[in-house]
Amino acid sequence: MPVTVQQLVPTDTDALKALLGKDPSHNLYLLGLLEEFGITPADSRCSYSFWGRFDGKTLTSALFVGGEGGLLVPSAGDGSATGVIADALADRVRLKAAVGEKSAVDALVRSLCTGKPRTSKTHRLFSVSADDLGPFTNPTLRLAREEDLKRVMPLASGYVRELHDRDAPAEDPHFEARVAQRIRAKRTYVLEENGELVFKVDIGSRSQYGAELEGLYTVPSQRGRGHATLCLGQISRFLLSSLPRLTLRVDEKDESMARIARKVGYLASRTHRLVLVE
Repeated sequence: MPVTVQQLVPTDTDALKALLGKDPSHNLYLLGLLEEFGITPADSRCSYSFWGRFDGKTLTSALFVGGEGGLLVPSAGDGSATGVIADALADRVRLKAAVGEKSAVDALVRSLCTGKPRTSKTHRLFSVSADDLGPFTNPTLRLAREEDLKRVMPLASGYVRELHDRDAPAEDPHFEARVAQRIRAKRTYVLEENGELVFKVDIGSRSQYGAELEGLYTVPSQRGRGHATLCLGQISRFLLSSLPRLTLRVDEKDESMARIARKVGYLASRTHRLVLVE
């Protein structure tokens, strides 16, 4: 059967859902993008698109392209299939950021990265279902409110500084707006003690298939007190009351967070990679 690469159109939605649904844990981020944005007609002026590799009429791999390379998210699976899509898009896409299963992101870097990535992190994907959860809860974890923005900002920027060694507010003029948008979308949860926000966690992606958590951060002065364990358990229990699974990416060098995830009940799975070029 001939192999082709095509931009996906709305009539491909069911085929894409079927492909991603074969491995929902490793495709949760992409499933969330699909559910939130949907597939637009090929002639639309949207700033994002979905592309697919077809064997004949069968969709075998997919790639989300946001902002002509501002964010690339490949489907999980054979990295060589992602490489076929990347090669086909080499004249129109320049990778600025990518996240996904390691072999697929490696293929994107080989074809679409014109220089050495500024940041390259390997993560272990952890996943959990309701049956796996331990007894850890903290019912005082709450949704962040819009009036919390100025207090959430130090936690959000602290997370980026520790993860990527970047001063996000200074380098990114849209950083505060994105933090505010997550709060408005009810995707940021915080723990407040004695009038101080000491912990935060974000829902990075959510769909009927599950949700991916990100941005777990405890202020340095409050570490070692169990906040991350109890709050991760709390939000996991809350979300799993209506969703089938949760995932969490943990830097492979971050043994502390890996221990917390395992303690709460998360199980380690395959390796993912995050790449930032600019």
